[in-house]
Amino acid sequence: MSDDYDSPWKEVVIHHFPEFMAFYFPQAHAQIDWSLPHVFLDQELAALSRDAELGKRLLDKLVSVHKLDGDEQWVLVHLEVQGWRDADFAERMFVYNYRVYNRYRHPVASMALLTDDNRHWRPTGFGWRQLGCTMQLDFPIAKMHDYAYVIADLANQDNPFALVSAAHLLAQNTRNDAHRRRIAKWRLTKMLYERDWDRQRIIDLYRVMDWIMRLPPALEQRLRTGIVQLERRSDMTYLSSIERIGMEIGEREGLKRGLDEGRKRGLDEGRKQGIDEGLQQGQRRGAADMLALVLKARFGPLDPSVQSRIDAADTRQITRWAENSVHAHSLDAVFGSE
Repeated sequence: MSDDYDSPWKEVVIHHFPEFMAFYFPQAHAQIDWSLPHVFLDQELAALSRDAELGKRLLDKLVSVHKLDGDEQWVLVHLEVQGWRDADFAERMFVYNYRVYNRYRHPVASMALLTDDNRHWRPTGFGWRQLGCTMQLDFPIAKMHDYAYVIADLANQDNPFALVSAAHLLAQNTRNDAHRRRIAKWRLTKMLYERDWDRQRIIDLYRVMDWIMRLPPALEQRLRTGIVQLERRSDMTYLSSIERIGMEIGEREGLKRGLDEGRKRGLDEGRKQGIDEGLQQGQRRGAADMLALVLKARFGPLDPSVQSRIDAADTRQITRWAENSVHAHSLDAVFGSE
């Protein structure tokens, strides 16, 4: 299983930044005026770092916020989420902090969430003292590993990042055990559905958990069927990853078909064309199979005419039906007037 921690962190930090700060950096959160808007400056940060090969990072964000005390009208928060030990990490924090300050001539607060599994790695500053001159950046960190001892308590907290942290830690603990991961993911999913949160927040948080706790296709389909049944019992329709799962399954099937077709044609151009065609066909087939699975779980066995309709549809149409199925209470509502 290949875990992907990058995509979900970008999404969840942007959509729930105040909660992120409250959970991981409560002292900084208490000094920010959240009644005023905060603004992400990702393009500006990308421009500042484009000419420097300072090592890979899991995520970096630059956010403009307002302080409560009025001492400064606004402050720039430079945030890094780092997923592995990097000897140059503290230096990168220092360089980015200076570059942001040099660009805006405004106070910059750098901070880092370390999500690696090495409990001893805790970089908190970079600088030097030479010939009477001192240069120093000290920055606060939050260490994901510190929550490993209270995973059970995380699931009971109100902050959504408690569940995100639990998902991340459980993904690390079950990296080589897909069955244990499926059980853990199912438990977290049920806890998420029990929260008295608005629909969009539940969808956002499930999408993050879904990406972090990746499963092999067979176990993912088993979990997905259980979620559909859970939604039917609770009259909640939050399912949000039909298209992604279908596309992933389709890509694997399509790649195999494309390679087979390329070998048959025996030419480089034929191989490329065969792979492209196979990927498209596989993506459509995977999306169609996943839609049929969800519809069967929600509405029972499908009439052959319905299955034929799905089999004949293109990927765009299947995607529209999948989106309709989230709210639909009948097959007629899924397919509409089309």
